[in-house]
Amino acid sequence: MFWNIFYALCESHGTTPNAVCKKLKLSNATATHWKNGTIPRGDILLNIADYFNCSVDYLLGRTNQSHVCLLYTSPSPR
Repeated sequence: MFWNIFYALCESHGTTPNAVCKKLKLSNATATHWKNGTIPRGDILLNIADYFNCSVDYLLGRTNQSHVCLLYTSPSPR
């Protein structure tokens, strides 16, 4: 699932998986590992999410929304 989402993001941004790995200072072999089913470590997932301006949950297929909107409510007075 990760690879399909990652690949689609690369295509929609006009880039390739290897080019993204290079920008993130990862080896070209890394993209091959992901294509074969390996899931990136947490710190790398965060870097990829930052690169594509999406959430880690989106990268992992846990949501269909690429951006997470957080609502802040102020604490009620006591």
